[in-house]
Amino acid sequence: MADTPWRLVIHGGAGSERIAHGDPAHEANARQGLNDALDAGQAILAAGGSAVDAVEAAAKSLEDNVCFNAGRGSVLTEEGVAELDAAIMDGRDRSAGAVAGITTTRAPISLARKLMEQGPHVFLSGHAADHFGEAAGLEQVDNEYFILPERRRQLEEALAAGSNADPIKYGTIGAVAVDVHGNVAAATSTGGITAKRWGRVGDSPLIGAGTYADNRAAAVSATGSGEYFIRAVAAHQLAERIRLGSEGLQQALDAVLADIQALGGKGGLIAVAPSGDAAWGFTTPAMYRGMASAAERRVGIYAGDDSL
Repeated sequence: MADTPWRLVIHGGAGSERIAHGDPAHEANARQGLNDALDAGQAILAAGGSAVDAVEAAAKSLEDNVCFNAGRGSVLTEEGVAELDAAIMDGRDRSAGAVAGITTTRAPISLARKLMEQGPHVFLSGHAADHFGEAAGLEQVDNEYFILPERRRQLEEALAAGSNADPIKYGTIGAVAVDVHGNVAAATSTGGITAKRWGRVGDSPLIGAGTYADNRAAAVSATGSGEYFIRAVAAHQLAERIRLGSEGLQQALDAVLADIQALGGKGGLIAVAPSGDAAWGFTTPAMYRGMASAAERRVGIYAGDDSL
């Protein structure tokens, strides 16, 4: 039996703003960050490695890049703290790990991976999740490590705007992959939305909302107005449209985005199928995105960006 064509698709968030107003180097830095993440995942997939290893590596690269709202460079809560969420899922057996509201584990996606592998729970939150990470040997840092001066400025701007603030200016990050064995996996990580309150958790760490992987259908990662993606059970809906509704990958993705838009939400989705097919789409002015396979490499930012 011939190998499946491996493929990796990533996003660095669907949103409406650059991370720093007036930073002329931002777009070039963000495109380089997307390419660095593709490099990290491609090295694994091209060598015959697993999809779950590839999405963790790609997501971790994006978490470490200050251009994106995940890990270092995350947006801040109303109280000026970075609270991080992440999830990872393996399409082979639908095993999953998810964390929310963590504040000291340097690599949230690796914490989600540890939880997926060591269990017995799927989802941990807050200090308990960080404690699990510390016990599992993952690097711990002071919360200040994640915080950039620009994010503090954005928080002040959002607090001043109040109810008029745009909650999804600065997206999130995610990766989906299919390996040469036809296995799919998905990973998503985020700092959430600027000035979030009351321990808010969005769609990113929720299995079936912002992250989902099933070898019977697809691997999916979402970005956007999380409350709407939760209500639409977006990632799972996409997979089930394929598995039960026999829709094509792009058709299913477009239908889910239309469903979310009808509810009043906006954002984007990336997906890959066990066949090696890929799809993406977004209803915001921009979605940082990239795709790599054995035959091609593309990155893009804005709607109408011809490179992707």
